[in-house]
Amino acid sequence: MELKKMIAPFISVIVVILALVVLFSSMYVVKEDEYGIVKMFGKITTIKSDAGLYFKVPFVEEVSSLPKNKLMYDVPSSELLTSDAKSLVVDNYVIWVIEDPTLFTQRVGTVSEMEKRLDATIYSVVKNTMGTKLQTEIISAGTGNRNEVNKEITAQVNANLSAEYGVSVLSVEIKKLDLPTDNESAVYGRMISDREQIAAALTAEGELEASKIRNETDKQASIILSAAKAESEKMMGEAEAEYMRIMAEAYDDAEKKEFYEFLRSLDAAKISMSGGKKVLIIPAESTIGKVFLGE
Repeated sequence: MELKKMIAPFISVIVVILALVVLFSSMYVVKEDEYGIVKMFGKITTIKSDAGLYFKVPFVEEVSSLPKNKLMYDVPSSELLTSDAKSLVVDNYVIWVIEDPTLFTQRVGTVSEMEKRLDATIYSVVKNTMGTKLQTEIISAGTGNRNEVNKEITAQVNANLSAEYGVSVLSVEIKKLDLPTDNESAVYGRMISDREQIAAALTAEGELEASKIRNETDKQASIILSAAKAESEKMMGEAEAEYMRIMAEAYDDAEKKEFYEFLRSLDAAKISMSGGKKVLIIPAESTIGKVFLGE
Protein backbone atom coordinates (compact mmCIF):
# COMPACT_ATOMS: atom_id res chain seq x y z
CA MET A 1 0.00 0.00 0.00
CA GLU A 2 2.86 2.35 0.88
CA LEU A 3 4.48 1.58 -2.49
CA LYS A 4 1.29 2.52 -4.33
CA LYS A 5 1.14 5.81 -2.44
CA MET A 6 4.73 6.57 -3.46
CA ILE A 7 4.18 5.68 -7.13
CA ALA A 8 0.87 7.53 -7.53
CA PRO A 9 2.41 11.07 -7.59
CA PHE A 10 4.95 10.03 -10.23
CA ILE A 11 2.19 8.59 -12.42
CA SER A 12 0.19 11.80 -12.04
CA VAL A 13 3.22 13.89 -13.07
CA ILE A 14 3.82 11.71 -16.15
CA VAL A 15 0.14 11.99 -17.16
CA VAL A 16 0.26 15.79 -16.79
CA ILE A 17 3.49 16.00 -18.83
CA LEU A 18 2.01 13.86 -21.62
CA ALA A 19 -1.15 15.99 -21.62
CA LEU A 20 0.95 19.17 -21.93
CA VAL A 21 3.02 17.67 -24.76
CA VAL A 22 -0.15 16.79 -26.69
CA LEU A 23 -1.65 20.22 -25.98
CA PHE A 24 1.40 22.17 -27.13
CA SER A 25 1.82 19.88 -30.15
CA SER A 26 -1.72 20.78 -31.23
CA MET A 27 -1.18 24.56 -31.03
CA TYR A 28 0.48 26.89 -33.51
CA VAL A 29 0.66 30.64 -34.02
CA VAL A 30 0.26 32.52 -37.30
CA LYS A 31 1.95 35.92 -37.30
CA GLU A 32 0.59 39.09 -38.85
CA ASP A 33 2.99 39.03 -41.81
CA GLU A 34 2.76 35.35 -42.77
CA TYR A 35 0.52 32.58 -44.06
CA GLY A 36 0.11 29.40 -42.02
CA ILE A 37 0.24 26.33 -44.27
CA VAL A 38 -1.29 23.21 -42.66
CA LYS A 39 -0.52 19.86 -44.31
CA MET A 40 -1.59 16.31 -43.60
CA PHE A 41 0.47 13.53 -45.22
CA GLY A 42 2.02 16.10 -47.55
CA LYS A 43 -1.35 17.47 -48.76
CA ILE A 44 -2.51 21.00 -47.93
CA THR A 45 -5.58 20.89 -45.68
CA THR A 46 -5.96 24.57 -44.87
CA ILE A 47 -4.20 27.92 -45.15
CA LYS A 48 -4.51 30.51 -42.41
CA SER A 49 -4.04 34.11 -43.53
CA ASP A 50 -5.24 35.83 -40.34
CA ALA A 51 -2.91 36.20 -37.39
CA GLY A 52 -3.78 34.27 -34.24
CA LEU A 53 -3.56 31.04 -32.27
CA TYR A 54 -4.84 27.91 -34.00
CA PHE A 55 -5.08 24.21 -33.30
CA LYS A 56 -4.09 21.22 -35.41
CA VAL A 57 -4.16 17.45 -35.11
CA PRO A 58 -1.02 16.66 -33.07
CA PHE A 59 1.64 14.46 -34.65
CA VAL A 60 -0.45 14.16 -37.86
CA GLU A 61 -0.74 17.67 -39.28
CA GLU A 62 2.38 19.75 -39.86
CA VAL A 63 2.51 23.53 -40.12
CA SER A 64 4.87 25.73 -42.12
CA SER A 65 4.77 29.43 -42.93
CA LEU A 66 5.19 31.72 -45.91
CA PRO A 67 5.70 35.49 -45.83
CA LYS A 68 2.76 37.74 -46.75
CA ASN A 69 4.82 40.93 -46.98
CA LYS A 70 6.75 42.20 -49.99
CA LEU A 71 10.09 40.52 -50.56
CA MET A 72 13.22 41.89 -52.19
CA TYR A 73 15.76 39.71 -53.95
CA ASP A 74 19.10 41.02 -55.18
CA VAL A 75 19.62 39.28 -58.51
CA PRO A 76 23.26 38.34 -59.17
CA SER A 77 24.80 40.62 -61.75
CA SER A 78 25.09 39.15 -65.24
CA GLU A 79 27.01 39.98 -68.35
CA LEU A 80 24.83 40.41 -71.44
CA LEU A 81 25.26 41.22 -75.11
CA THR A 82 23.56 44.25 -76.63
CA SER A 83 22.28 44.39 -80.20
CA ASP A 84 25.68 45.64 -81.40
CA ALA A 85 27.40 42.59 -79.78
CA LYS A 86 28.90 44.65 -76.94
CA SER A 87 29.14 43.24 -73.42
CA LEU A 88 27.30 44.93 -70.60
CA VAL A 89 27.16 43.90 -66.93
CA VAL A 90 23.66 44.44 -65.52
CA ASP A 91 22.84 44.34 -61.80
CA ASN A 92 19.11 44.03 -60.91
CA TYR A 93 16.90 43.65 -57.88
CA VAL A 94 13.29 42.52 -57.78
CA ILE A 95 10.40 43.20 -55.41
CA TRP A 96 7.76 40.46 -55.31
CA VAL A 97 4.99 39.07 -53.14
CA ILE A 98 3.17 35.74 -52.73
CA GLU A 99 -0.45 36.18 -53.92
CA ASP A 100 -1.66 32.56 -54.00
CA PRO A 101 -0.05 30.57 -51.14
CA THR A 102 -1.74 27.33 -52.22
CA LEU A 103 -0.38 27.44 -55.77
CA PHE A 104 2.98 28.69 -54.50
CA THR A 105 3.30 25.78 -52.06
CA GLN A 106 2.32 23.22 -54.69
CA ARG A 107 4.55 24.57 -57.46
CA VAL A 108 7.55 26.01 -55.57
CA GLY A 109 7.40 25.39 -51.83
CA THR A 110 9.99 27.80 -50.43
CA VAL A 111 11.19 31.37 -50.89
CA SER A 112 14.73 30.24 -51.68
CA GLU A 113 13.46 27.99 -54.47
CA MET A 114 11.39 30.89 -55.87
CA GLU A 115 14.49 33.08 -55.91
CA LYS A 116 16.11 30.55 -58.25
CA ARG A 117 13.12 30.89 -60.60
CA LEU A 118 13.31 34.68 -60.37
CA ASP A 119 17.01 34.57 -61.12
CA ALA A 120 16.58 32.46 -64.27
CA THR A 121 13.52 34.34 -65.55
CA ILE A 122 14.85 37.83 -64.91
CA TYR A 123 18.12 36.97 -66.58
CA SER A 124 16.30 35.68 -69.66
CA VAL A 125 13.99 38.72 -69.91
CA VAL A 126 16.78 41.25 -69.29
CA LYS A 127 18.98 39.50 -71.85
CA ASN A 128 16.26 39.62 -74.50
CA THR A 129 15.43 43.24 -73.68
CA MET A 130 19.03 44.43 -73.75
CA GLY A 131 19.64 42.41 -76.89
CA THR A 132 17.33 44.75 -78.80
CA LYS A 133 19.18 47.93 -77.82
CA LEU A 134 22.59 49.43 -78.58
CA GLN A 135 25.13 49.65 -75.78
CA THR A 136 25.43 53.43 -76.12
CA GLU A 137 21.65 53.75 -76.15
CA ILE A 138 21.36 51.88 -72.85
CA ILE A 139 24.20 53.74 -71.12
CA SER A 140 23.15 57.21 -72.23
CA ALA A 141 19.44 56.67 -71.57
CA GLY A 142 17.92 59.19 -69.15
CA THR A 143 15.89 58.38 -66.03
CA GLY A 144 12.61 58.38 -67.97
CA ASN A 145 13.87 55.89 -70.56
CA ARG A 146 15.44 53.72 -67.85
CA ASN A 147 12.09 53.61 -66.03
CA GLU A 148 10.36 52.51 -69.21
CA VAL A 149 12.88 49.69 -69.61
CA ASN A 150 12.28 48.66 -65.99
CA LYS A 151 8.50 48.61 -66.53
CA GLU A 152 8.91 46.55 -69.68
CA ILE A 153 11.09 44.00 -67.88
CA THR A 154 8.75 43.92 -64.86
CA ALA A 155 5.66 43.27 -67.00
CA GLN A 156 7.36 40.43 -68.88
CA VAL A 157 8.75 38.77 -65.75
CA ASN A 158 5.38 39.03 -63.99
CA ALA A 159 3.61 37.51 -67.00
CA ASN A 160 6.04 34.58 -66.99
CA LEU A 161 5.79 33.83 -63.25
CA SER A 162 2.43 35.04 -61.89
CA ALA A 163 0.04 32.38 -63.21
CA GLU A 164 2.64 29.62 -62.95
CA TYR A 165 3.73 30.09 -59.35
CA GLY A 166 1.08 32.24 -57.63
CA VAL A 167 3.31 35.30 -57.14
CA SER A 168 3.16 38.92 -58.22
CA VAL A 169 6.33 40.63 -59.43
CA LEU A 170 5.88 44.27 -58.44
CA SER A 171 9.10 45.75 -59.76
CA VAL A 172 12.34 44.74 -61.46
CA GLU A 173 14.85 47.56 -61.27
CA ILE A 174 18.25 47.98 -62.89
CA LYS A 175 20.51 48.84 -59.98
CA LYS A 176 23.78 49.27 -61.84
CA LEU A 177 25.29 49.04 -65.33
CA ASP A 178 28.99 48.34 -65.86
CA LEU A 179 31.20 48.22 -68.91
CA PRO A 180 33.42 45.11 -68.76
CA THR A 181 36.58 44.51 -70.78
CA ASP A 182 35.30 43.72 -74.24
CA ASN A 183 37.10 40.51 -75.20
CA GLU A 184 36.31 37.18 -76.73
CA SER A 185 36.82 35.06 -73.59
CA ALA A 186 34.32 37.17 -71.63
CA VAL A 187 31.70 36.73 -74.34
CA TYR A 188 32.15 32.97 -74.49
CA GLY A 189 32.11 32.78 -70.68
CA ARG A 190 28.77 34.54 -70.61
CA MET A 191 27.36 32.20 -73.24
CA ILE A 192 28.45 29.18 -71.18
CA SER A 193 26.93 30.70 -68.03
CA ASP A 194 23.73 31.35 -69.98
CA ARG A 195 23.39 27.69 -70.88
CA GLU A 196 24.26 26.61 -67.35
CA GLN A 197 21.53 28.79 -65.86
CA ILE A 198 18.97 27.43 -68.29
CA ALA A 199 20.10 23.87 -67.48
CA ALA A 200 19.88 24.63 -63.74
CA ALA A 201 16.35 26.00 -64.14
CA LEU A 202 15.26 22.91 -66.09
CA THR A 203 16.94 20.64 -63.53
CA ALA A 204 15.12 22.43 -60.71
CA GLU A 205 11.81 21.94 -62.54
CA GLY A 206 12.57 18.25 -63.02
CA GLU A 207 13.52 17.80 -59.36
CA LEU A 208 10.31 19.50 -58.27
CA GLU A 209 8.18 17.25 -60.49
CA ALA A 210 10.10 14.17 -59.29
CA SER A 211 9.49 15.19 -55.68
CA LYS A 212 5.77 15.61 -56.35
CA ILE A 213 5.58 12.17 -57.97
CA ARG A 214 7.48 10.57 -55.07
CA ASN A 215 5.22 12.23 -52.52
CA GLU A 216 2.10 11.07 -54.38
CA THR A 217 3.47 7.52 -54.64
CA ASP A 218 4.33 7.44 -50.93
CA LYS A 219 0.85 8.66 -50.10
CA GLN A 220 -0.81 5.99 -52.26
CA ALA A 221 1.42 3.30 -50.73
CA SER A 222 0.45 4.44 -47.25
CA ILE A 223 -3.24 4.29 -48.15
CA ILE A 224 -2.89 0.77 -49.60
CA LEU A 225 -0.98 -0.47 -46.54
CA SER A 226 -3.57 1.04 -44.20
CA ALA A 227 -6.40 -0.61 -46.12
CA ALA A 228 -4.61 -3.98 -46.09
CA LYS A 229 -3.98 -3.72 -42.36
CA ALA A 230 -7.63 -2.87 -41.70
CA GLU A 231 -8.73 -5.84 -43.80
CA SER A 232 -6.35 -8.21 -41.98
CA GLU A 233 -7.60 -6.99 -38.62
CA LYS A 234 -11.17 -7.53 -39.79
CA MET A 235 -10.38 -11.11 -40.86
CA MET A 236 -8.64 -11.81 -37.54
CA GLY A 237 -11.68 -10.50 -35.71
CA GLU A 238 -14.00 -12.72 -37.73
CA ALA A 239 -11.75 -15.73 -37.07
CA GLU A 240 -11.73 -14.97 -33.36
CA ALA A 241 -15.50 -14.72 -33.35
CA GLU A 242 -15.78 -18.07 -35.16
CA TYR A 243 -13.38 -19.66 -32.68
CA MET A 244 -15.44 -18.37 -29.75
CA ARG A 245 -18.60 -19.68 -31.42
CA ILE A 246 -17.07 -23.16 -31.82
CA MET A 247 -15.87 -23.16 -28.23
CA ALA A 248 -19.29 -22.10 -27.00
CA GLU A 249 -20.91 -24.85 -29.07
CA ALA A 250 -18.43 -27.42 -27.71
CA TYR A 251 -19.41 -26.64 -24.12
CA ASP A 252 -23.15 -26.06 -24.48
CA ASP A 253 -24.06 -29.41 -22.76
CA ALA A 254 -22.38 -32.02 -20.54
CA GLU A 255 -21.94 -34.70 -23.24
CA LYS A 256 -20.20 -32.35 -25.66
CA LYS A 257 -18.03 -31.04 -22.88
CA GLU A 258 -17.01 -34.58 -21.90
CA PHE A 259 -16.28 -35.54 -25.54
CA TYR A 260 -14.25 -32.36 -26.09
CA GLU A 261 -12.21 -33.05 -22.95
CA PHE A 262 -11.64 -36.65 -24.14
CA LEU A 263 -10.29 -35.43 -27.50
CA ARG A 264 -8.02 -32.93 -25.78
CA SER A 265 -6.73 -35.72 -23.52
CA LEU A 266 -5.93 -37.88 -26.54
CA ASP A 267 -4.08 -34.98 -28.19
CA ALA A 268 -2.09 -34.37 -25.02
CA ALA A 269 -1.23 -38.07 -24.73
CA LYS A 270 -0.12 -38.15 -28.37
CA ILE A 271 2.19 -35.18 -27.91
CA SER A 272 3.61 -36.60 -24.68
CA MET A 273 4.45 -39.97 -26.29
CA SER A 274 6.13 -38.53 -29.39
CA GLY A 275 9.92 -38.55 -29.84
CA GLY A 276 11.01 -42.04 -28.68
CA LYS A 277 10.20 -44.51 -25.93
CA LYS A 278 8.34 -42.91 -23.09
CA VAL A 279 6.10 -43.97 -20.22
CA LEU A 280 2.73 -42.30 -19.85
CA ILE A 281 1.11 -42.41 -16.44
CA ILE A 282 -2.66 -42.09 -16.74
CA PRO A 283 -4.84 -41.63 -13.64
CA ALA A 284 -7.52 -44.30 -13.36
CA GLU A 285 -10.20 -41.69 -12.79
CA SER A 286 -9.31 -39.81 -16.01
CA THR A 287 -11.41 -40.18 -19.16
CA ILE A 288 -8.68 -42.17 -20.99
CA GLY A 289 -8.04 -44.31 -17.90
CA LYS A 290 -11.69 -45.25 -17.72
CA VAL A 291 -11.60 -46.26 -21.41
CA PHE A 292 -8.58 -48.54 -20.84
CA LEU A 293 -10.25 -50.06 -17.74
CA GLY A 294 -13.45 -50.65 -19.65
CA GLU A 295 -15.55 -48.51 -17.38
